[in-house]
Amino acid sequence: MARTALIAGSTGIVGDNLARHLVGEGWAVHGLARRPGDTPGVAPVAADLTDAASVGAALAGLRPSHLFVTTWMRRPTEAENCAVNGAMVRNLLGALGSAPLEHVALVTGLKHYLGPFEAYGRGALPATPFRESQGRLPVENFYYVQEDAVFDAARERGFGWSVHRPHTIIGFALGNAMNMGVTLAAYASLCRAQGRPFLFPGSPQQWHGLTDMTDARLLARHLAWASTAAAGRDQAFNVVDGDVFRWSWMWERIAGWFGLDPAPYPGHPTLLEAQMADDGAAWAALAERHGLVEPDLARLASPWHTDADLGRPIEVVTDMGKSRKAGFLDYQATDEAFFDLFARLRRENVIP
Repeated sequence: MARTALIAGSTGIVGDNLARHLVGEGWAVHGLARRPGDTPGVAPVAADLTDAASVGAALAGLRPSHLFVTTWMRRPTEAENCAVNGAMVRNLLGALGSAPLEHVALVTGLKHYLGPFEAYGRGALPATPFRESQGRLPVENFYYVQEDAVFDAARERGFGWSVHRPHTIIGFALGNAMNMGVTLAAYASLCRAQGRPFLFPGSPQQWHGLTDMTDARLLARHLAWASTAAAGRDQAFNVVDGDVFRWSWMWERIAGWFGLDPAPYPGHPTLLEAQMADDGAAWAALAERHGLVEPDLARLASPWHTDADLGRPIEVVTDMGKSRKAGFLDYQATDEAFFDLFARLRRENVIP
């Protein structure tokens, strides 16, 4: 059967990788964003999801069989996050009221278990490894609001749903608000160019403890699987690469790819946001010297988000047993995911 996808957030780290995967699988793909990209095979749709009229006008006559929600907006407080992100999902679903939707897939993340930015990794948290059977935290969380909007519409209209909870995502995207891979690539490039120490910015728990991550390409395959397999219908899934590592090991691997010696870990956080605070001019000079495509470091690096992930005071490991039992068996070595990303950034002249 012909399948037609609408991807909300099609230019982001998740949406772009998903769009490329679905096009390769023969889907008809529409990519919605405020400023749609030019991914081959993707029909662009321009809309502001916070504006119900804009969304309604942009989607008039569009009849996707599958909707993938891969976007969100950050606001200063979690109450505001709940309001704006809940409204975006409701506006999107409302504009597709007459579409023959078979499935809606929502991408959230491990803040389902760790709490929102305001209380990230604090308070009473579920035990690791995180499992889907663990319930919601008793705090405001925009992920929960997004889920409820999808659940309510599914009950009313009869389509299937899936929720996908990746860990920190590794993948190619520029101008993305949460992008550890590109942030670390920019940081390493600056350290190499200036002879600065390549210093792990995070907590002792992250340096010594076990963790995992999610390759955006594997997440794309997981989204396609859950939205078409009977075992994925009406389910929430964790999504990680399938390996575990310690940052004390991974930091050395990343340093080696860039030809750097990792600095000794000082035993305490040394935030990237502080380390890179004055690097804008240095990056612009590096970009001019090497002819890089993006001279604005702020469009590449999101040190605040990398600090949040690497500074967590607890070990974070994610269980994938539910997906495995349901039939999704894909695996990705996380160090190779980083290396693939760095190689593409270099090929596309994003880093020197």
